[in-house]
Amino acid sequence: MAEGVRTTCPYCGTGCGVVASRARDGWAVGGDPEHPANHGRLCSKGAALPDVLGTEGRLLRPTVDGETVGWPAAIAAVASRLRAVVEESGPDAVAFYVSGQLLTEDYYVANKLLKGFIGSPHIDTNSRLCMASTVAGHKRAFGADVVPGCYEDLDEAELIVLVGSNLAWCHPILHRRVRAARDRGARLVVIDPRRSATCDDADLHLALKPGSDVALFNGLLAELDRRGRLDRAWAAGFTRGLEATLEAARAEATDLAAVAAACDLPLDALEGFCELLAGTPRTVTLFSQGVNQSSSGSDKVNAILNLHLATGRIGRPGMGPFSVTGQPNAMGGREVGGLANQLAAHMDPDDPDDLDRLRRFWRAPNLRGGQGLKALELFEAVAARRIRALWIAGTNPAVSLPEAETVRAALAACPLVVVSDVTADSDTARFADILLPAAAWSEKDGTVTNSERRISRQRGFRAPPGEARPDWWIFAQVGRALGYGRAFAWRHPSEIFREHARLSAFENGGSRAFDIGGLADLSRAAYDALEPVQWPFAKGGAPTARLFATGGFFTPDGWARLVPLRRSEPKERPSFVFPLLANSGRYRDQWHSMTRTGLAARLAGHRPEPLVELHPRDAARLGLADGSLAHIESRHGAAVMRVAASEAQRPGEVFLPIHWTDAYASRAVVGRLVAGHRDPLSGQPESKHTPVRLRPFKACWSGLLLSRRAVSPAGIGYWCRSAGAGCQLVELAGEESAPPAWLVEQPLAGAGLERLDYRDSARGVRRLAWLDGDRLEAALFLAPDRPQVARAWLQGLFGRDALGAAERAGLLAGRTPEAAADRSRLVCACFAVGLAEISAALADGRATSAPEVGRLLSAGTGCGSCLPEIEALVRAGRERRGPEAA
Repeated sequence: MAEGVRTTCPYCGTGCGVVASRARDGWAVGGDPEHPANHGRLCSKGAALPDVLGTEGRLLRPTVDGETVGWPAAIAAVASRLRAVVEESGPDAVAFYVSGQLLTEDYYVANKLLKGFIGSPHIDTNSRLCMASTVAGHKRAFGADVVPGCYEDLDEAELIVLVGSNLAWCHPILHRRVRAARDRGARLVVIDPRRSATCDDADLHLALKPGSDVALFNGLLAELDRRGRLDRAWAAGFTRGLEATLEAARAEATDLAAVAAACDLPLDALEGFCELLAGTPRTVTLFSQGVNQSSSGSDKVNAILNLHLATGRIGRPGMGPFSVTGQPNAMGGREVGGLANQLAAHMDPDDPDDLDRLRRFWRAPNLRGGQGLKALELFEAVAARRIRALWIAGTNPAVSLPEAETVRAALAACPLVVVSDVTADSDTARFADILLPAAAWSEKDGTVTNSERRISRQRGFRAPPGEARPDWWIFAQVGRALGYGRAFAWRHPSEIFREHARLSAFENGGSRAFDIGGLADLSRAAYDALEPVQWPFAKGGAPTARLFATGGFFTPDGWARLVPLRRSEPKERPSFVFPLLANSGRYRDQWHSMTRTGLAARLAGHRPEPLVELHPRDAARLGLADGSLAHIESRHGAAVMRVAASEAQRPGEVFLPIHWTDAYASRAVVGRLVAGHRDPLSGQPESKHTPVRLRPFKACWSGLLLSRRAVSPAGIGYWCRSAGAGCQLVELAGEESAPPAWLVEQPLAGAGLERLDYRDSARGVRRLAWLDGDRLEAALFLAPDRPQVARAWLQGLFGRDALGAAERAGLLAGRTPEAAADRSRLVCACFAVGLAEISAALADGRATSAPEVGRLLSAGTGCGSCLPEIEALVRAGRERRGPEAA
């Protein structure tokens, strides 16, 4: 048994087990070797969890209208104001917007409170932004929102197809399983417009035209039929709609050449993939946000499901379609009805029988039929004043939603905005009338469900700071204050879980996929000791790893549905005014809007700034040098980011990272650029297809500020903040002729500091440092171009209590003393190994391969998400040394 507290990682939907144990200086976090999702491995973010356990930036006490109050007053304020809105405008005027960061128990209570007792159907979740199209596709095909396979299928597959997923960066632990499968002989195909780090491990990369996924999978389906490679016997026994689906596919795909043209793919590459697909029954298709985040995302999902259903590749070892979930509890939220078009326990708000069943179980006469407003509709209703009270929990829609300025205007105009969160000053919290301090990952107890339907315990191992409380407790207290005490009388999350489990089995009898009746009688001790378990797990039965190998779908007649599809064009296309197409996504070491990962210096080292990546030909045509700054504009908003010229992008396309907020950069919120187009079935926004234009940010000066204290660089054209070791780093640039006087004169609050000042007026260079005795407090470097200084070495000076003569001498030069080496950009966040260290080992022959780099420096031996970059450095080194080095 692993020592310490066994819990679950709070990042992606892989659902890795974590062990937290006491350390000399706080807490140590390692992978749980007994958890079946990760077998002890953690990615860079999971490994850095100890770095983000402090109280910096935490919301510690409730506030009402800007005044700090106690919990009784805060709960009373929420309840009385919600009651007033209901009395004046009806329950439809109240909405909740919640998050895949919540635990299942939190989600359950929020859903019960709003739908069951306040009587509004308008609860939706930020999972709408990442998984809603998969939910819609699953329900159309299978009759239920259920992933049919498990992670072990990756271990047994002979062909793994990744569609719209940079697995190496976004789900590194799953990618390790894919790499292991490839090492034993499985083939890997990546389908993605962008050449991501994942492609470095692929046997084949199909850089298809954005938005052409349906055309591709329709074409593959028609071609497999022409080759006689469908499993017609299986399809005839368990599915409906095959012939109509094939007819629709043939209408678009007369042959592979037509498919190649529609998808902008080389015909020989497409033929090779089709041959591989035709001859490999053990095929797993993993898909993620590149499929979901589209105005035709549901159709893209069903195009993948059609292919698996028509070939019978589902529910058996090593085969099946597999949706990779973005958030740690996106699936748990769907289990309890956290989406506006669901009821709890996979029941349907449009089904009178389900409605009656839930109303009786909850004893909730206010429960109404019909679907609520999906995320974008919900905020449009806020803007139109139809929603007059909005409770936001654990998410940051002012950053993450499309047309972010419109969302912010709606929040500003809403009569009542309640925000419960861990962060005191998020972009969304600034609009709150009432702020409620929520317990964070390390402080709360409950369950989460990962991408393979595996329920795991999340166990708190620290006391909440200040007056922070679990989300379920906050919702329950408001329910009691509204007069619904009996329905919200839980004392511990185990009681909520038992109710949730009982509901899943209530009048089920196999009619609903989600059934955890086998856990409905857990004692508190058994709940505390609960091992990871997959559903369905009916009472008297056993946990189920795979579904549908022999039918048993959850449609009314028990047969799966193939869906005839025709490709549809994205809602907006590039034009003369906005000629480039912007894709958006995640960076390897960051998470969502960085309220957690932004605190960890080692997670900032890989990508400390948001980069707009574009093809070198586009960069040259637009006059954008690599490393310069660019204005990015769409019809809806603007941003400024640093340029990275990269052949990983198709010409005419750019990539933008989603993580930066107004707390971390001057203008880098990607949501300001993205339009509110959405899938008509799922309501999921189109985040991967935004027409934009780029132009140079004509910097007249640039700077780098390192400071122990937080500095607000408001009023400067470009700034970007990142965490350093003992300091923060702020990159600066302005289009005006000189930096503002306040920056040079007093970047720090406080007086009595010694100031070192170096000027070279002829070159426009100025360097300053502020010291408290021999302790460095801040340093500022200004120049016409971006200062070329030893950033990592300078950060290290903030870890010293006193600077020696050599450090003082090097400080204003921005260079290391002669004997010291600057570690440069971080490559391996798990072991804090920089580019310079790896490059030096390769240059002097101490290492000649990625495994040797690992043995020498440990780089790449943790989560492995940096292995593609290390392998690229190895290849580049061999090319420089010539053929004899190969």
